[in-house]
Amino acid sequence: MAALMLLASIGTAPASAFAPLEKVIDQAEALRSSDPKSFLRLLRQLEERSDEADAAQRERIEYLKSYSLVFEGKIDLAVANARALMASTKDVDTKFRAGVLVVNAYALNRQFTEGLRQLEESLSLVNDVRSRDVRHQGLGVAALMNLQIGQNRQALFYSERILADKPDGRTACLARQVQLDAKHNLALLGADDSELTRGIEQCTKEREPAAANFIRITLAKKWADQGQRDRAVSMLQTHLREIEATRYPHLIAEVKALLAELSLEKGDMGAAEAYAQGVLAQSGNLTSTLPLVKAYRTLYQVAQKKSDTEKALGYYQSFAEADKAYLNEVKARELAYQIVRQETLQKTQQINLLDQQNQVLQLQGKVDQQAAQNTRLIVILLIVLVASIGYWAFKIKRVQLSLKKMAETDALTGICNRHHFTIRAERALAECARNGEQAALIMFDLDHFKNINDRFGHGTGDWALKEVSDASKGFCRRIDVIGRLGGEEFAILMYGCDLRAAARVAEDCRVRLAQIDTRETGHVFAITGSFGVTSSMQSGYSLAKLLSHADKQLYRAKHQGRNRVCVYEPTQEHAREASNVLELPTREGRAEHHIGA
Repeated sequence: MAALMLLASIGTAPASAFAPLEKVIDQAEALRSSDPKSFLRLLRQLEERSDEADAAQRERIEYLKSYSLVFEGKIDLAVANARALMASTKDVDTKFRAGVLVVNAYALNRQFTEGLRQLEESLSLVNDVRSRDVRHQGLGVAALMNLQIGQNRQALFYSERILADKPDGRTACLARQVQLDAKHNLALLGADDSELTRGIEQCTKEREPAAANFIRITLAKKWADQGQRDRAVSMLQTHLREIEATRYPHLIAEVKALLAELSLEKGDMGAAEAYAQGVLAQSGNLTSTLPLVKAYRTLYQVAQKKSDTEKALGYYQSFAEADKAYLNEVKARELAYQIVRQETLQKTQQINLLDQQNQVLQLQGKVDQQAAQNTRLIVILLIVLVASIGYWAFKIKRVQLSLKKMAETDALTGICNRHHFTIRAERALAECARNGEQAALIMFDLDHFKNINDRFGHGTGDWALKEVSDASKGFCRRIDVIGRLGGEEFAILMYGCDLRAAARVAEDCRVRLAQIDTRETGHVFAITGSFGVTSSMQSGYSLAKLLSHADKQLYRAKHQGRNRVCVYEPTQEHAREASNVLELPTREGRAEHHIGA
């Protein structure tokens, strides 16, 4: 080996240049993920010797070229190259591999809708794939993609299909990682830890430290859920050096974010802060914002416990931004899944309709041979055809309306999502401006909502959001616009309403929220909100300015103790400045007062 490296260093061609072409292709295949530098060198050799290749070898080389383009970050070019290979090849395995590569490329580029469409198309070929390794590769991508978008049962199905198909050791390790993660998310892991420890042992044996430590994260979460925080922290700390040696940013961030949360729960604020800062150090290389959400939340809570108000505020703002980005990412994935699912359903319906039409045409051919006796049958069949077309047209229209509603409506509460609220509110404001009517905006945010989720679970939190939405809708007229802006934040645009009337509505709504009976959930807790109110008389007809002024009042209500209404009145600017009210540094040019606690 040393002699070979020396020859290469002085300009002599490497031994692989003289190897049979098939052997060089096999070497490139084997090295494409483990040794990228050697892989690219071998690929250049293959391109130089392409005139020696037969049709099958040329297709394998084209696949490796597409793979290298993905590796270099040239996603669009890689997708175009792989699609050209899919269109030209007659080999099912090659078409399947190229399709799976396209799915990976789209996933890396956050194009989940296109990725899921291609995944559906590729999986239709899986039963015809001859190579077990190629089949496992595609099923593995399907498992990971479904795990990413929260479809844990589908992820579990694909991972267990791989494990049932006698995979090699490395593939079995990676499939086991997805299987255990999905089982944990579905609460299907047993009381003992044997299944998880076997998975760790298997991945350690296969020298896959990243996969082994992802399983350790799942085990640590399971222990933490069982109240064994010290045990979970000890295990993760024991393997932290090994985890950092992988240089895998997402794995390192996941582990440190979990350690930060567990250390804070134990009361070790120093360790919690150090681990959270370790997550932030990885932020530039993360593909998911969830570890950042956990890290900023931990830092915010540590600063609160230390009574460092300035730091707490800064970390809370960063937490809110990261949390919003993560929620948007989750929504994008869920929407992509629903869109592709509806498209698949629509295609199935269209195929069924075409099958029915073909059957009718065949029957018509027979009817033509039987003259008058079958005339009545022809009429009946035509009626059936028209009815079928009408039925399926109705079904398709319902699907389209359902998709439109999904795009405009918040899935949890049934009110406008942020995008649709913005469109309707801007239209209403433009109409008010034309007609000389006033308009008012109420924004409110639920107090301590994270505590409800943390103490009672996200199911209880979702119940609270629905109850708040239902209660708020009772104060809206048909011409008003209500929407969920994100998380636990809501807004109401009131048509033809002045500031005093809007403040009364906000106060009534605040009181109604505080009266919500939570015993239905099995828990007793308070639901309160902080409200900010402004109107077009004070802020103009710009939705952005109305939202900005109402948001400042909302934050003022938060700072003054929550569960109150604060109203924006620019004429009281000087009085506000003299009152020494705690404000954010960027708030200026307005004065407020609040209504009842």
